[in-house]
Amino acid sequence: MNYPNGLKKENKENSFSYTNYANRGMSLESELNITNEYYRQIDKAYIYKKPTPLKIVKVDYRKNKVTEGYFDTPSTTDYNGLYKGKYIDFEAKETTSTTMFPLNNIHPHQLKHLENIEKHGGISFLIVRFTKLNKTYLLLEKDLYNYLQTTTRKSISINYFNEKAYLIKDKYSPRVDYLEVLDKIGGI
Repeated sequence: MNYPNGLKKENKENSFSYTNYANRGMSLESELNITNEYYRQIDKAYIYKKPTPLKIVKVDYRKNKVTEGYFDTPSTTDYNGLYKGKYIDFEAKETTSTTMFPLNNIHPHQLKHLENIEKHGGISFLIVRFTKLNKTYLLLEKDLYNYLQTTTRKSISINYFNEKAYLIKDKYSPRVDYLEVLDKIGGI
């Protein structure tokens, strides 16, 4: 059939494609922010996104706008707070790879920070989302540390996450229920 604007209707009878729309358009960070807001609303935990430290150089006060600035000091990790009287500190990362998580996504000072939190009695971990697999994992600092001490690889394979990390199930509310994982593994 020919349409008035000259376009032809495509025959899609024999074509089929499946698209997974889970988490589409929502980054891990956005979902964690929503999750942490939920935890605060139900008085379960008080965990916040840390602001990136910026040094403001110039401000246009007429427009109420920062016109020049730079990162003052390297930030530590993305989130911190309290849950059941314990200090929680973690970094959240995403990767589009289906086979590995590149270690260059984590800075050495962040690794040291996570190690220090654990050493002083806090609970520290990574949350890593494999976006194309639609899987989100919680990797405890101790397992991350052991991995880094026993390999020279520049990435962590998905197999290591499947063996050592904990899968965080997708939910509606809260979206990324990492505290459920910590409760199940006895992390708190």
